Amino acid sequence: MKGYVYSKQIVSQDELKMLLKKLSNQHSYYFMRSPHAVSGICMTLPEEFSTAEGQMFNADCELRWKKQKSGYDVLLLSRVEVDLEGMQSVPNNWEICDFNAYFYKNETKFPNGFTFKGLNDENIEPERIIGQRYFKDKDTATVHFIALTVKKND
Repeated sequence: MKGYVYSKQIVSQDELKMLLKKLSNQHSYYFMRSPHAVSGICMTLPEEFSTAEGQMFNADCELRWKKQKSGYDVLLLSRVEVDLEGMQSVPNNWEICDFNAYFYKNETKFPNGFTFKGLNDENIEPERIIGQRYFKDKDTATVHFIALTVKKND
């Protein structure tokens, strides 16, 4: 299946929020990182977020952002073609493959544990909801990105 990879430089947090709003849907999840903590995976984006980096993902795409001195670097990994102002296509013959994601309950990188929360702050079972999507160059078979995705309900 064909995939699409895009990048963009964003100047402000307000512009980032607008992009998140355009790409998110009712089945989107968020994960934010700051130097001292991670949010866990949750379905709500805080009104005010000051994290240096994060990601939003759903069944169609994953949007990653990282704060730089001049704003934010943004990477969009998508299974559908998008037409957003200023979004630059990353050239390659992208192909995607979806796989199950595996979660380790005793992850040493997160000594305080890692949370998976639904829309009403209830605990969710990530294995039933979250998967991985590999973005590889079809010509060389090299995997360049692994994105989180939301599994389709059967």
